[in-house]
Amino acid sequence: MSEQASTEASAKTVNDVRDELRDLGERRQRGDVTEKRFRRKLMDLSVELARAEARAELPADEPIAAEHHIVHSHFKLTESLLKEPEQATVSLFATAHRLIRVRGTLALAAGILSKESVKTVVDSLDYGRVTNIESKLEWRWGEVGTGLVIVLLALLLRGILAVTGPVLVLLGIAGMLHGLLLPTRWVEVASDEEAEPRFVVHGVWRKSARRVLAILRNGVRKTG
Repeated sequence: MSEQASTEASAKTVNDVRDELRDLGERRQRGDVTEKRFRRKLMDLSVELARAEARAELPADEPIAAEHHIVHSHFKLTESLLKEPEQATVSLFATAHRLIRVRGTLALAAGILSKESVKTVVDSLDYGRVTNIESKLEWRWGEVGTGLVIVLLALLLRGILAVTGPVLVLLGIAGMLHGLLLPTRWVEVASDEEAEPRFVVHGVWRKSARRVLAILRNGVRKTG
């Protein structure tokens, strides 16, 4: 048996990873694991769960060639700020024939991590169904506007903010430049049978994203 086949055979199943998540939550409640280590292990297990979900969708003889992971955390305006925010993850796995997307939502209710805390949705897109791969760009107008407001306030209150005013002006200008010079970039993948939502690759500057996109484009060329 090859090294790769051996690795696939010994890979954890979805239930294995969910059991580890439950155990991690129990150890956190008992105080057996520090918060820093809990967060790091939680991230690792989130990736392992996505990987296990992707493997479950693939034939045994179709290995994963590249993978890319993005994490988003956000508060809901209708919930208490003291409540831990939901963490949304998107993992993309490229093989020679298809792209697998695993979207996960991690909800820590009252700080408790259970086996069912991580909810996942798995989508598959065969390269033969891809109709277009389009690069997108969006300037961060929110950052530009915030920076402009900071600059204007610092100038209007320069009599009061004699010391901090110049610092605020520089901070505001830096925010405006960041929003203008470093726009958000992503790649959207359209297909003849549209997934909802559409397959999107964020963090395109990262090596893992470039690798996934290279395999995707190569697969599309071969099937086209």
